[in-house]
Amino acid sequence: MRTNDMTTGSPAGLLLQFALPLMLGNVFQQFYTFVDTMVVGQALGVKALAALGAAEWLTFLMFGLVQGLVQGFSVVIAQRFGAGDESGLKKALGGGICLSLAAACLFLVMGQIILHPLLLLLGTPDEIAGMTLIYLRILYGGIPAAFAYNLLAAILRSLGNSRTPLQAMTVSSFCNIFLDILFVFVFHWGIQGAAAATVLSQVLAALFCFIKLKGSGLISLKDKRCRPDRAMLEEQLRLGLPMGIQNMITAMGGLIVQSVINGFGVLFIAGYTAANKLYGLLETAASSYGYAMSTYAGQNLGAGRYDRIGKGLRAANIIGAVTALLMSAVMVLLGKPILSCFITGDTNVVEAAMGIGYHFLLVLAVFFPFLYILYVTRSCIQGMGNSLLPMISSMVQLLMRTGCALLLPSLIGESGVFFGEVCAWLGADLLLAFSYFYWIRRVKAAAGQGRGALQTEE
Repeated sequence: MRTNDMTTGSPAGLLLQFALPLMLGNVFQQFYTFVDTMVVGQALGVKALAALGAAEWLTFLMFGLVQGLVQGFSVVIAQRFGAGDESGLKKALGGGICLSLAAACLFLVMGQIILHPLLLLLGTPDEIAGMTLIYLRILYGGIPAAFAYNLLAAILRSLGNSRTPLQAMTVSSFCNIFLDILFVFVFHWGIQGAAAATVLSQVLAALFCFIKLKGSGLISLKDKRCRPDRAMLEEQLRLGLPMGIQNMITAMGGLIVQSVINGFGVLFIAGYTAANKLYGLLETAASSYGYAMSTYAGQNLGAGRYDRIGKGLRAANIIGAVTALLMSAVMVLLGKPILSCFITGDTNVVEAAMGIGYHFLLVLAVFFPFLYILYVTRSCIQGMGNSLLPMISSMVQLLMRTGCALLLPSLIGESGVFFGEVCAWLGADLLLAFSYFYWIRRVKAAAGQGRGALQTEE
């Protein structure tokens, strides 16, 4: 199995080399949610499309928590790999597996319990609530598969291998598209078919990564070095919990926005949902640069190459800003044709929903580079072992997003909710800039006293 040492060589070249396979993998992952939405919208109509939209932030609430936890576990793995600490690396691998198994069991049960009360709390319209509930019950039933894929992919990325997760996601995406068409168009299983296709595809992606890792010899139940001790579990939880909570905070802001949007009716929900799917697809490069930056910072911190971290951050932010401008052009120039792929029905209904969605895209396009800077800077700080400051930045996002959603519609109309997203990016960027300079000084100051002197303020 291929690994990649990011402690030597050109930062920009290393980050691009690492991020491109991740980007393709994330594009495939977003593409199959894109196809989910397109299949449901075309086959089942505007109400089913709105039902998917009502499920979107509840999906992120759970699966964002999963991704944040395993990303935190994997930061420790990247640091041990960068330090050349084989024994510590083995313990970190075992710790990530043990913690993920425990969390998967807990989330599987809790997820099913909270779904119906949350939909009631959010004021989901009665005409789509039933479809939204069954869709989410099936997705939440696949939580163990989501944990398995995200953990195994995070382990591979921590070791500098971004190609295997790409391969896994490519196979999984084509499987999902095939099953979407089969379950919805051929078997007529409705929205349940789209959810089942997603879960089965995640199972396939997890199996692919597991086979690759098993063949590497890094993980073995017979190897006593893979049995984590208490100190390792505490270190991984110290990083993983704030990162998981960070995503939960983001999701909570989204849920409040969703509750506001639910009050605007099914048509507004449908247009907003269609635009969000394109936004999610164009956001994938940002998350890829973020993963690359986290691994890069973690490995260089472990190797004591503190001087390279700042160089990598500058390179990643420049690359990200340029990429974001290209994505903004896609929103402006191709937004309407792409939105038309999701919405079907009466001409007046389609035009109204598309107008709502395109307005949202135009607002996002103007400020899109700030989203990319947010991803890169936050991931750099996390890679350096501090997950508290990024979590606080998510609280700022929560306040900005929900404040705008609750206040602006009364001042400038329903479209006021669109500006909450942009304000959330700007507020978080400002805090993260100060956080990076504060933490890099702490890292450099601790370097003269030994790495053990650096303690994350959590």
